[in-house]
Amino acid sequence: TRQKKRHMGDTKHFCPVSLKENFVLYPGLQENAAKYKEKIYYFSTSEHRDKFLKNPEEYVAHKEPLKAPPLRVCLLGIHGAGKSTCARQIADKLGIFHIQFEEYLQELILPKTKKKVELSFDEDREDDNKIPEELEDFSQTMTKTETEKSKKEVKLTDEEEAIKANLRDSMELPPEVLDKIVPDWWKKEPFRSTGFILDGFPRTSEEASYLSKRGLCPDVAVYIQVEEDDILDRLFPLRLEKWKDRQHKKKEYKKKLKKLKAKKRV
Repeated sequence: TRQKKRHMGDTKHFCPVSLKENFVLYPGLQENAAKYKEKIYYFSTSEHRDKFLKNPEEYVAHKEPLKAPPLRVCLLGIHGAGKSTCARQIADKLGIFHIQFEEYLQELILPKTKKKVELSFDEDREDDNKIPEELEDFSQTMTKTETEKSKKEVKLTDEEEAIKANLRDSMELPPEVLDKIVPDWWKKEPFRSTGFILDGFPRTSEEASYLSKRGLCPDVAVYIQVEEDDILDRLFPLRLEKWKDRQHKKKEYKKKLKKLKAKKRV
């Protein structure tokens, strides 16, 4: 006998509750299926299925088809792969927002740090250029203005410290910090109705798991794979320039230290 054809609901295999409440296309599971008016609906969780069955008319189409959410893209790739360049071009072509994750984090703490937080390397340790305690009294290098600025330095909150550690040392952001940043791109305007391409997030399996647990599903995830030589050509000149700058600072530090030691002997 021929199997009876299934008539899918308005959202097909996507969860209608997730679409209505979170405006995302979240795939439903067969074990969470329910039938309403001879149509089959699939739900992302059993809780969403129960919520639908209590008031199904709230989640089905009436006079017009249900409106689909805008495009949300996650663009992934290693540092130097050219994600931002590609993301800007895609955003311009599709008319969606371009969100550069690291730049967004920088903007959150820039009012307090006053300058961008740079990624730290082993050779960038701050202690390397610290004046020894026995010579501290002889140090006259700080101007009055610099001293006043250091006294007025604004203290970062725990969340801001976590963001700084992420930018400087690639420390993982805790979920409570991500909760105040990431969901807004799915749930608040103007991103909610326009869509976006998220450049550089998620970067780890834990961050991908975070999106899944919060029901924040991208429509597309694109990974840019680039040859190692191409990345070296892009990053090496910048790293070389930074290395030269550090070498210059070390040379100036040694001159300063030499003068302080001579001053102490006198």
